[in-house]
Amino acid sequence: MTATLFSFSPPAHKSQKPSFIAQPHNRQKRKPAAFSLLTSLMISSPLYKTPRPLAFSACPIDHGFDPRPLLHLLATTSLSSRPKTDPKPPPPPIPFLRRRPLQSVAREVSADLSSPPPITSKIKAVPSRDPIDLWHRYVEWLYQHKELGLYLDVSRIGFSDEFLQQMEPRMQRAFEAMRELEKGAIANPDEGRMVGHYWLRNPKMAPNAFLMQQIEKTLDSICAFADKIISGEIRPPSSPAGRFTQILSVGIGGSALGPQFVAEALAPDNPPLKIRFIDNTDPAGIDHQIAQLGSELASTLVIVISKSGGTPETRNGLLEVQKAFREARLDFSKQGVAITQEGSLLDNTARIEGWVARFPMFDWVGGRTSEMSAVGLLPAALQGIDIREMLAGAALMDEANRTPVVKNNAAALLAMCWYWATDGVGAKDMVVLPYKDSLLLFSRYLQQLVMESLGKEFDLDGNRVNQGITVYGNKGSTDQHAYIQQLREGVLNFFATFIEVLRDRPPGHDWELEPGVTCGDYLFGMLQGTRSALYANGRESITVTIQEVTPRSVGAVIALYERAVGIYASLVNINAYHQPGVEAGKKAAGEVLALQKRVLAVLNAARALIVSMAHGMMHTGDRCHCPEEIEMIYKIIAHMAANDRAVIAEGHCGSPRSIKVFLGECNVDDLY
Repeated sequence: MTATLFSFSPPAHKSQKPSFIAQPHNRQKRKPAAFSLLTSLMISSPLYKTPRPLAFSACPIDHGFDPRPLLHLLATTSLSSRPKTDPKPPPPPIPFLRRRPLQSVAREVSADLSSPPPITSKIKAVPSRDPIDLWHRYVEWLYQHKELGLYLDVSRIGFSDEFLQQMEPRMQRAFEAMRELEKGAIANPDEGRMVGHYWLRNPKMAPNAFLMQQIEKTLDSICAFADKIISGEIRPPSSPAGRFTQILSVGIGGSALGPQFVAEALAPDNPPLKIRFIDNTDPAGIDHQIAQLGSELASTLVIVISKSGGTPETRNGLLEVQKAFREARLDFSKQGVAITQEGSLLDNTARIEGWVARFPMFDWVGGRTSEMSAVGLLPAALQGIDIREMLAGAALMDEANRTPVVKNNAAALLAMCWYWATDGVGAKDMVVLPYKDSLLLFSRYLQQLVMESLGKEFDLDGNRVNQGITVYGNKGSTDQHAYIQQLREGVLNFFATFIEVLRDRPPGHDWELEPGVTCGDYLFGMLQGTRSALYANGRESITVTIQEVTPRSVGAVIALYERAVGIYASLVNINAYHQPGVEAGKKAAGEVLALQKRVLAVLNAARALIVSMAHGMMHTGDRCHCPEEIEMIYKIIAHMAANDRAVIAEGHCGSPRSIKVFLGECNVDDLY
C-alpha cells in the first residue's frame, strides 16, 4: 500500500504627596489556509480512517552506516508515483514590504523613529537605592485601577527623566498605531488582515455593524450551548451518567495555552465538566490523556480547535481520538464540537458528519490573542467560569489603556519598561514569577504572546533587526529553590516580573500558623524579600498586583499584556501580528515528511527487486545523488527502525559496495 503523508498549511519629587489613582481615559478574508492535498483523507468515506503503517522493520547499523546504497536506489529507481522536482523558484520578497500604505498602521515612519534610539550611559545611570528615595519613586510611579483592583509598580525599573523625554515621540506614535488598529486598519499587511481581538470584549468598537453582530451572536451561542451541556439538555448518547462530565480539548499553541491558563486559574475545585488537553502530536501523550478518561470517554465532549482547520498536530490528535471512539464503539459525531473558520476543512467535516456544534474563529483574531474568542470562552463556560465577567475585566483594562499619557497607561508603562530593560533590542530576558499556584501557567501563556509577537528578523522597513524578548518563569516561592540563586548572583541578563495576589484565601478561611503569621504571610514575605534582594544587587523588576484571582482580574491581566505587546512592537517598528518563523518551521517539517514518504515509496517499489538481487548485487554508485539528504535519511531510517517500520542494512560500513538493504528484523540498539 502507499504511504499517506499530511503536509503542513500553513510583548518625583520627594515633596509630592502619594497619589495612587489613574483614572481611565475615555477615547474620543484572508482565505482560510488550504489543508494541503493529502488531507483529503479527512473527508474520504468513511471519514478519518487511520491508514495502516507500512510493515517495515529495523536495520542493524551504527553511526558508521553509509546510506548511499539507499540514496542510489532512490535516485535510480523508476516510480510512477515518484514526485517530480522543479527548479527552486527565487525567494519571494520580504512579505511585509507588500503592504497597503494608506490603510496599514505599518506605514513609513520618520527616520528618527525607525530604529531604537541608543540609551546612553548617562541615561542608564544607576538609580538611587536610598529607602526614602525609593519610597518617593514608588509613590510617584505606582499605577492603580481602582475598579479592577489592579496595581502596577515600575519603581524598581531605573528609567530616567532623560529617557522619558527621549521616548515621548515614540510613545505617541505607538498610541496612534493602537488607535488605528482598533478602528480596523490593516495591521497585518503581509496577510491583508485587520487585528481585532479588542473588539471581542467591546463589540461596539468593531468597525462595522456586521462584525459587531458576529461577535455578539457568537457570545450568546456559547453561553446558551454551555448552559444546555451543563444542565443535561444536550446529552451524550451512550453515557451511563446521562450527561457530559469531561472535556477533551484538542488544539495547539494559542488554541491550547490560553484555555489551559484560564482553566488552571479560574476553574472551581468541582467544575461541572473537568477538562483535559491534547496539545501535541506525541503519541504517548495522546494515549495518556485518552487512558485517563477511561470509561468516561462515553461522557466526554471533544472540542477540536484549529483556525485554519488544517493544523497538522490538531488533525493528528483528532484522528487518534476518533480511533479511540471507534474502538469503544462510540459515535464521535454525537460528542464532537469544532471551533474553526467558517468554510475550513474542519468546519465542513463537522457540518457533514453532524457534530454537536460548530463555533466560528474570525480571520482577524490571531491564535495567541484568541482567549476572548470561542477558543477560550467555550471551554471556560463549560467549566462554570463567568466568561462575561472575564470580558468585562478586559474591556475595563482596554479603556484605561487608551489614554495617551504614559504615566496613566499601564500597558504603555509596561512596554516602556521592557524597552528600558532590554535597550530596545532584546538584550535581557523577561522572568515571570507569579506568586500564586493558580497562575503557574501564566509564564507559559506569556511565552507565546510575547515571543511569537516580538521575535522578528526584519522590521517594517525591511531592515534585519532580530528583535524579541525571551520569556520564562516558574512560580513563587518554588522559584526560591530553583533559579533565584542565579538571578540574584549570576549573569545579569534578565529583568523580573512579579505577579502578586493580595487575597490569600476566601474570607473566613485563613488561620495563623504561629502568632501573627499565616501561611499566606510567608508567601508574601518571600515575594517582597526576593524583590528587595534582587534590586539590592542591581536586578530590576516590575510588580503587577491584583486583589484576588477572579474572572474579571484575569481578563484584565490578559488585556494588559496584549496591549503592552502591541505598543512595544510599535516602539521597535516591527509587525507583532504575523509569525513567518513558525511557518518556516512547518515547511521544514513538511519537507522531512515528504522525504520519508519518498524513502517508503522507493522501498515498496524495490521489494521485488531486492528478492531477485540476492547475494549482495544491490550496491551503491560512486557518487551520492543527493548528498545533502544523507543525514536526514539516516535519521528517518533510525526512527522507523525504533518503531518496527524501517529497513535492514548489512555489510561492511567501511566498504559501501558491500552494503545490502532489504526488509526484515533488527536490533534497534545497533542504530545508536
